[in-house]
Amino acid sequence: MAEAFARVLADDVINPFSAGSRPSGEVNPKAVAAMGELDVDMSTHHSKSLEQFLMTPFEYVITMGCGDECPWIPAVHHVDWDLPDPSDMPMEEFRKVRDLIREKVKELAGEIRKTNG
Repeated sequence: MAEAFARVLADDVINPFSAGSRPSGEVNPKAVAAMGELDVDMSTHHSKSLEQFLMTPFEYVITMGCGDECPWIPAVHHVDWDLPDPSDMPMEEFRKVRDLIREKVKELAGEIRKTNG
């Protein structure tokens, strides 16, 4: 969801890549549905492994509550948003996490725009 929001809300300052430590190859159907409610199509997205990006330098690496379990990805800035994993939540709670992610993406984009002048 964060990658999709970044593409929609901040494509001028963020070139997002999303990955996980245990990808299934497909995006949670609840995420596709929740994002579809906001007219963001994630039907063609698929989950990717962090292994793909271990040697890619990034400006920002954003983690979402994985704490010590996150592998190290080279980056100038490391930020943990400490969000709950919504995958097993009822849809109402899932939407709340989706909305938190949207706000975090907006905040990050604003910080980057401010920094870049």
